[in-house]
Amino acid sequence: MLGISVKQLEVFVAIASTGTVRAAAERLFVTQPAVSMALAELERQLQVQLFDRERGRLHLSPRGKEVLPMAQEVIERIQEIQRQAGGEPLTLTGELRVGASNTVGNYLVGDLLGPFVSRHPLVSLQVSVENTRDIATGLLEHRIDVGCVEGPINHPQLEVLEWRDDKLVVCAAPAHPLARQSGLKARHFKDARWILREQGSAMRTQAEQAMDSLPSGKIVLELGQVEAIKQAVIAGLGIACLPHAAVLDSVAAGRLAVLDTPFLNLHRRLSLILHKSRYRGALIDAFVQSLSAAAG
Repeated sequence: MLGISVKQLEVFVAIASTGTVRAAAERLFVTQPAVSMALAELERQLQVQLFDRERGRLHLSPRGKEVLPMAQEVIERIQEIQRQAGGEPLTLTGELRVGASNTVGNYLVGDLLGPFVSRHPLVSLQVSVENTRDIATGLLEHRIDVGCVEGPINHPQLEVLEWRDDKLVVCAAPAHPLARQSGLKARHFKDARWILREQGSAMRTQAEQAMDSLPSGKIVLELGQVEAIKQAVIAGLGIACLPHAAVLDSVAAGRLAVLDTPFLNLHRRLSLILHKSRYRGALIDAFVQSLSAAAG
């Protein structure tokens, strides 16, 4: 019979999350030798190598990626048993790792996290802001627990839950010829100079779709952050599709102009994404429910 302990599983999960023995030891408040021994014993009992060692960091091996969601489930189920045995099943603690795409993480973070924080103040939230492609990768590699993205996700291992509607707007500097053009038509965008997000971002994909329905223009700049694109547009370097929530302050201050483009479809859905094989324990379930309740 296998003698796998909960402590060994906790060590395995902590190393998978942090990438090093040292960081895992700090998280678990134990010594580095104790972490190394627990991992070695777990690998010996399972007769598999759970991590590949590369440049001082530990990366999940193919077998480790299969074992991780099961180890997480065991730990979370034990935590739920302890909470219920203690008579406080609704008092949630622990850590939840959330990946948020650029728009959500920078402009809608209050809407994303506020309802959950108000209901579960003892939970520690670790939020990383990345593009949609990187968040999907983070879920697949079990680096994050839940993602909130602005682009379409099509992967057999990922579950998509709709959250809310959103939209992009085409912006220009107030002095730009398109901002001064009355009754804008698609033909007025011929030879327009566009500023786009980097490849892999949902905003880039939707901007390219909009450009495909317009006369040919030129991509003059690619930037990795919405704020950088805003400043470039304000400086008159080109026009851009930007999240509506991101431009409200600049439009109100008269630094940006939103172009009237009813001939473009710039609406989109913001979605939650989850790993299908990841156990949806109390923390993840409560997070999903908090957004569902707020949306309703």
